[in-house]
Amino acid sequence: MQVRVENVRKEFDTFPALHDVSLDIRSGELIALLGPSGSGKTTLLRLIAGLEQPTIGKIFFGDDDASERSIRERNVGFVFQHYALFRHMTVADNIGFGLKVRPSATRPPADEIRKRASTLLDLVQLSGLEKRYPAQLSGGQRQRVALARAMAIEPKVLLLDEPFGALDAQVRRELRRWLREIHDATGHTTVFVTHDQEEALELADRVVVMSQGRIEQVGTADEVYDQPNSPFVYGFIGDSSSLPVKVEDGQVWLTDRPIGLAAPDAPTGPATLFFRPHDVELLDECAGCLAGTVAASRRVAGTKRVELEIGGHRERVEIELPVDHPAAQRSRIAFRPRKWKVFPSAAN
Repeated sequence: MQVRVENVRKEFDTFPALHDVSLDIRSGELIALLGPSGSGKTTLLRLIAGLEQPTIGKIFFGDDDASERSIRERNVGFVFQHYALFRHMTVADNIGFGLKVRPSATRPPADEIRKRASTLLDLVQLSGLEKRYPAQLSGGQRQRVALARAMAIEPKVLLLDEPFGALDAQVRRELRRWLREIHDATGHTTVFVTHDQEEALELADRVVVMSQGRIEQVGTADEVYDQPNSPFVYGFIGDSSSLPVKVEDGQVWLTDRPIGLAAPDAPTGPATLFFRPHDVELLDECAGCLAGTVAASRRVAGTKRVELEIGGHRERVEIELPVDHPAAQRSRIAFRPRKWKVFPSAAN
């Protein structure tokens, strides 16, 4: 099922939670809404679900305007962060609940409901647990039951709001792989909300990066990581370092000297230079590069992360070094970014 969000604005007591948001979600796509708290991602998910109505704009399911339809009329499956399972019901009854409460004209026979619950338990790898209650399950198992319940109604769209947010890191990683496998097996159009960039980049076909009620960028994991289109996206996706610079004569300058980075297409004037800490080349002391004094260092997995003081203004950046690099406190390191981008200061 294709979903189209068209020029949607949402206000809560005149506070604008979303500003003129438009988004096309392809049929069968797994898409992530990624952003910090307050970016509008959960509001957008609730609008797609029908739990909220847009102040302005429309939401289409296929060619049908679903803007005024309820969550039941839209036939969406919704999975919450905290499972929302019925504690007094068994696993099988939880999964079949959405089918049992349908009007009699569309309600499947009891045998069919049991069969569908059993099939879904196999799919979510919980066979044999149908008679247990939620309190007898682990957090990861409860979330699998919640997803099976959402899929039992054969939804047009599957929506997940921070589905793994209440779980520990190891369980989250396992369930991410599992959710991708489930999606590939079922082909549901799936939208999930997360503030975890690793989760979004690993799972989604496309990532929708949001900030302050607006969509900043939509793209594949590679596109939003390697080709960020704004200072916010560069700073939010992955690790990054930044420096205030200026562009003059098609070159990037730090204070009063060029640093060996050509920017022929950038407008002249104040700008901010962004680069990834791991994406730098180390140099011998040079006239046209960046150089700084080691202010701090720390071990990060198999590498060393070094904080450098740059220039007389004590600007600080981080770069990544081999773990056996002999960087010492107050020693001097020269480097140049391999991949980088400058944004005019007005864009910040």
